[in-house]
Amino acid sequence: MASLTPISQSHSFLKRPNLKIPPPPNLSSTFIFKDFPYSKTLSFSLPRTVARNVVVSATTAEKPGKRYPGEAKGFVEEMRFVAMKLHTRDQAKEGEKEVKQPEERTVKVWEPTVDGYLKFLVDSKLVYDTLEGIIDKASFPSYAEFRNTGLERSEKLAMDLQCFKEQGYAIPEPSSPGVTYAEYLKELSEKDPQAFICHFYNIYFAHSAGGRMIGKKVAEKILDSKELEFYKWDGDLSQLLQNVRDKLNKVAESWTREEKNHCLEETEKSFKYSGEILRLILS
Repeated sequence: MASLTPISQSHSFLKRPNLKIPPPPNLSSTFIFKDFPYSKTLSFSLPRTVARNVVVSATTAEKPGKRYPGEAKGFVEEMRFVAMKLHTRDQAKEGEKEVKQPEERTVKVWEPTVDGYLKFLVDSKLVYDTLEGIIDKASFPSYAEFRNTGLERSEKLAMDLQCFKEQGYAIPEPSSPGVTYAEYLKELSEKDPQAFICHFYNIYFAHSAGGRMIGKKVAEKILDSKELEFYKWDGDLSQLLQNVRDKLNKVAESWTREEKNHCLEETEKSFKYSGEILRLILS
């Protein structure tokens, strides 16, 4: 656990970590997907059977002319639909997930710490560094479509961590959740572009929506409501997201139905890895 160096309130936006935390909001330990109109939350942990219920296996025989939910609007809508099904009914109108494990329940006492938040930021930066490096390298030509989208977060996170350091806080090394996810993304990107694109989509779109809400709540509790660079974009965020949706739909046009299904089946893993990093905030 990183050490915290006390600093004067008169010249810092950071509250001392032992301050009394106000009553927690009615907030699940989740991401929120603004990209999903009816979504309230994106759960940290998901039952193993859900994805199999909402995604047709690539090995399953398909009837000629079969239409998939959201297919008429483009493949991004299909990804949105599958993500929605991985919510509970309380979280989203279209949710079908059943809460079976303790970690899937709403957090009763929501008390973020500076120490935990720094772990979250460090691990997030490792994941974004990895994603952006993969896109720049472009082992598959389709990856090059997603260079310089305006959604990149690595540089913004570096600025935030430097600010914490200047305030006297020790910046921790990446922890297991971030290291594990980064390694998985590297391996996946070299051999499985469809599965990698699933993670690319979910990571960036989750942060642009629910991630911002969580960042605001954390800032209110421990940062004197200071908005980090991590939650700022250059330009119109809505347009940046739409540009990426269009690119994703374009790339998926060349995929077979089996490849699209394979991409959708990776959604559950994306939620799992991202949720493990997000839980660091409460550590």
